[in-house]
Amino acid sequence: MKGPLFYSKILLFGEYGIIKDSKGLSIPYNFFKGALKRDKNPSEMARKSNESLKAFAGYLKNLDKELVSFDMEALENDIAHGMYFDSSIPQGYGIGSSGALVAAIYDRYAMDKITVLENLTRDKLLQLKKIFGKMESFFHGKSSGLDPLNSYLSLPILINSQDNIESTSIPSQNTNGKGAVFLLDSGMTGETAPMVQIFMEKMKQEGFRNMVKNQFIKHTDACVEDFLNGNVKSLFGNLKQLSHVVFDHFKPMIPAKFHQLWQQGIETNDYYLKLCGSGGGGYILGFTEDLEKAKKALKDYNLEVVYNF
Repeated sequence: MKGPLFYSKILLFGEYGIIKDSKGLSIPYNFFKGALKRDKNPSEMARKSNESLKAFAGYLKNLDKELVSFDMEALENDIAHGMYFDSSIPQGYGIGSSGALVAAIYDRYAMDKITVLENLTRDKLLQLKKIFGKMESFFHGKSSGLDPLNSYLSLPILINSQDNIESTSIPSQNTNGKGAVFLLDSGMTGETAPMVQIFMEKMKQEGFRNMVKNQFIKHTDACVEDFLNGNVKSLFGNLKQLSHVVFDHFKPMIPAKFHQLWQQGIETNDYYLKLCGSGGGGYILGFTEDLEKAKKALKDYNLEVVYNF
């Protein structure tokens, strides 16, 4: 038994902002993936995954049947026979490890499921997002459902607002281009729930709320528009502003050892850093107009290129 592959995702723009109705853009990242599997001789990791699937199945049983129902008999039977989620997606890295698992479980066990081959109207996308949000809440406390949606569809998703999402296409990569989007490994995992908690606490302050609306969301929305329209020059202007706003107002979400690198990017214009997911660890997202320059400036780190301009 080996299920289809589900990929990790990268939220290029919109972290935190989408909670407050900013635009967002999420793309599948095929470098990491996961699939449901059974082995005759399961490893320690497979056994752990199997245990966590057991708990997840218990949670799914109690979800609102009006929203989604599963073939629980088949699911519990497979788990009893040692099924686990075999995944190369690092956990706590902001690239959707639980999202891929949720997509895999829905794909195999949901009754009356909405399939990728259908005409995916906005209503169907929202319905899927709602189902996935409820499923993934088991892992995060509260989930938007976007990560599993991205993983399930394997398509870029444009978030216009919380109840307005669509699949989209992004400009094709220029493989000979000097510019790039890259991932920087912070070497530590981040936890989503505590970071979102910090954000929600800060949102109680009027000054922070105004900054989110007038600066953070403004630059995020502009970045999404620029990226989709291929306006690279304007994109980097907005990225610099966005990186600055995050550095000034989202410090707790940036691992301390990256504060100086973050600032250095803004000062030299060799690269700009931003949060990938909720921050606190995991990956940091970088954008550069000159990859060689960025590599020199960040020579102590491994850069994984995600997209070329």
